[in-house]
Amino acid sequence: MMNQNIIFGIDVSSRSSTVCVVIDRIKQGNTFTITNDSFGYQDLLDHLNQYLITPLVVFEATGVYSLSLQAFLEDYHIKYLKLNPLKAKKLMDNNLRHNKTDKLDAYHLALIQFSSPQKLQAPQPREYHELQAASRYYEELTRALIVNKNQLHRNLQSTFPQIEHILSNPSGKIYWTIVSLFPHAQYVLDMNEDQVKQRLLSISGIGRQRAQYLTARLYAFARQAYPYDRKDGITVRAIQRTISNLLSLSNERDQVINYMEKLTKVVNARALTIYLSIPGIARTTALRLIAELGDLRRFDTSAQIDAFVGIDPGRSQSGDKDSRLGITKHGNHIARKILYRVITQMETVKTTCPCHITDYYDKKKQSSHSRGYKKIAIASVHKLIRTLFALIKHNQLYDYNIATQNQRL
Repeated sequence: MMNQNIIFGIDVSSRSSTVCVVIDRIKQGNTFTITNDSFGYQDLLDHLNQYLITPLVVFEATGVYSLSLQAFLEDYHIKYLKLNPLKAKKLMDNNLRHNKTDKLDAYHLALIQFSSPQKLQAPQPREYHELQAASRYYEELTRALIVNKNQLHRNLQSTFPQIEHILSNPSGKIYWTIVSLFPHAQYVLDMNEDQVKQRLLSISGIGRQRAQYLTARLYAFARQAYPYDRKDGITVRAIQRTISNLLSLSNERDQVINYMEKLTKVVNARALTIYLSIPGIARTTALRLIAELGDLRRFDTSAQIDAFVGIDPGRSQSGDKDSRLGITKHGNHIARKILYRVITQMETVKTTCPCHITDYYDKKKQSSHSRGYKKIAIASVHKLIRTLFALIKHNQLYDYNIATQNQRL
């Protein structure tokens, strides 16, 4: 039996929202529209205050458009149910929604809590929203870095392609600074060895012995090069601009991670310690997992986290046939990508930092009955989520010996 029988279904759009009031499955009066601003929310509050029992508000998480509504509801301590759009669509379609309009969607959103009651969750502290916003910004910066790295590679092909071999890894602040000083082979040939070495010594992280070694390599590469573009051409200017972008983006990413660490220590410092205790999870990964997964204590089971991430198995039902499909991919795709990457990171450190998850992954990979590494990796992500959930729930650090003895992890 439901304790809450007054539901406000709200269909959120970019500038306005459609509201439908339903009491005990019966629609009340006409559907009305509010603007997504302080005036519209005051109108909504007036309607909510008409009832002795505080109504429950049901709406879809429509990206940035629903955030102001959520802020209003939290500020006024109004209970709400925020649904994943794909889950909301499935629930509404299962209840025989034949037509789609804003008015009908608001009505059917309200009906969900009568026909398929969903558990309400207490809002997370606002710091978690800020953490996720920082994680998404970090993702944007990473994509921009990749674009600029590719641009740098293309431009160097016509000025000094050999310089990409100056370091074992043609990336990072030292490499970019070297290229900014010598974006064209002729820049090296126009200087004597001492001038080149002095320029290299001006770079933080390069000592005298290394500068001497790099000077010799630069001269060898410069003599080998046969540039198409001139040393005073626009391509050289483009290279230096791209390097400026790369250094700025890299520095900004470092600042974002520092900011995320400060926020995490305020809201859940213990979670960071627990995440870092797991082999293969370093500082950046731990912070981004906390940002994307939020407080795991709000979940009742690890299966709920699977669904939140989108690695729960889909199902297809038709008549008497009930088939299991691949993972749903309905959840947080960035969290899913990070978790998937953790499995790879665990593999790289397993020799010195053993983990029961890599034991499982390797055993499955070696089995002749196992096909497709991706499926094995997803199964390993399931185990990782169960491990994260158990450690957070019991406030424990990771212990390989305990994990290998616990069949549930």
